[in-house]
Amino acid sequence: MILVSEVGHAVNPAGVKGLGDLGNVGTAAAVASAVYHATDKRIRDLSIRIEQLIT
Repeated sequence: MILVSEVGHAVNPAGVKGLGDLGNVGTAAAVASAVYHATDKRIRDLSIRIEQLIT
């Protein structure tokens, strides 16, 4: 294990740095893909609403 002796000043109240949106990059694409496979209708703009699926 390597420990770095630098002090990070840009941390949240818990004292850790987060990855931000990196963990959510594929979420919207996965939901849109699931909607496409369930309804056979491709929705290309977010947010996906029921009105877009029934028209």
